[in-house]
Amino acid sequence: MDINSPEGAMIGAIETKADAFDASFDIVTRQDEAAAAIEALRSDIAEVKGRLDKVNRAAVRPLIGSTEVADASPEMKGFVDGYLRMGCETELKSLSIASPADGGFAVPRTIDAEIARRLVKLSPVRSVANVIQTSTSGFRRLISIGGTASGWASETGARIETASPKLAEIVPPLGELYANPSATQQMLDDAAFDVSTWLANEIATEFARAEGAAFINGTGTNQPRGFLTGPTAAQSDAVRPFGTLQFVASGNANAFDASPESKLIDMVFSMKAALRQGAVWMMNSATLAAVRKLKSADGSFLWQAGIVDGQPSRLLGYPVIEAEDMPDVGAGNFPIAFGNFKAGYLIAERTATTILRDPYTNKPYVQFYATRRVGGQVLDSDAIKLLKIST
Repeated sequence: MDINSPEGAMIGAIETKADAFDASFDIVTRQDEAAAAIEALRSDIAEVKGRLDKVNRAAVRPLIGSTEVADASPEMKGFVDGYLRMGCETELKSLSIASPADGGFAVPRTIDAEIARRLVKLSPVRSVANVIQTSTSGFRRLISIGGTASGWASETGARIETASPKLAEIVPPLGELYANPSATQQMLDDAAFDVSTWLANEIATEFARAEGAAFINGTGTNQPRGFLTGPTAAQSDAVRPFGTLQFVASGNANAFDASPESKLIDMVFSMKAALRQGAVWMMNSATLAAVRKLKSADGSFLWQAGIVDGQPSRLLGYPVIEAEDMPDVGAGNFPIAFGNFKAGYLIAERTATTILRDPYTNKPYVQFYATRRVGGQVLDSDAIKLLKIST
């Protein structure tokens, strides 16, 4: 067919349009292929990124069996890996960690907070007493022990002069509490050994054992003054001198009398009503075994076991704290205390725990000499009552 003829020209135009139409399909196909390639590339990038994230997390994840929270701070890493494991003091000095005059370094807050948490759990008196954190060893506190410093008046009435209040100064005696846990160098070199958690647990356990005895029976000389070592009297709050604890006699020279439950009730109600809110019993396990057998007149036990897990058992409606440093039942002893220790006993302590690493004294062991300044004293003598084995 002649392409110059009208029929040929029409056929050529139709073929040209068909070629353009086919070409448009080719463009769509290529766009789809490009989009698929981009999506595949994005998937590959996401997979690579996920693998990198896993590697990074593994680098900072605590070891299996470790309870230590990962802490990437230079202070914590320098203290644990540099000082505790290897004894590198220069690294700590560059991080400006305080060094007392007698040697040692202040532990990081992470470890110090863990020590404080365990002390509250392990030390019976600390768990219920009034704890004050200080930055100096010369702590003092003034409390009012009498006098009237307030009154009533009308809007325009004259204000009558009030009496001057009587004040007493509380200066809890302080001492240096120390612990000396030991580890071998192989233990410290082992990457799976959680040094910071082990050290916090060991220090807290030793601190709790020592201070638990001092808060109850401490002499006040280079240690806290225990609440059982101060003066005691049988007089009521109205006539008893400030700082003297009231006791209720058991009625028997060597043990409980025939009706010990009445003496326990007397102890409860010899305390002011406001102070009874938050009061607890304190005794050791031997005394606790005898008290759990006590019954009221109708034959029911005075002891009420805790129903919910974690809740303390109760005696006459008040929680019981078990403190092994309380004395046994015996002539002249004070085996049972009932008190609001938040109001009645003050613990003052320096917040920072210091540690001195000693790899030389007891080879091949590395000893960690930890110290903290702690003091304690009776704050309000009306807030603690004692049972005395006496007639």
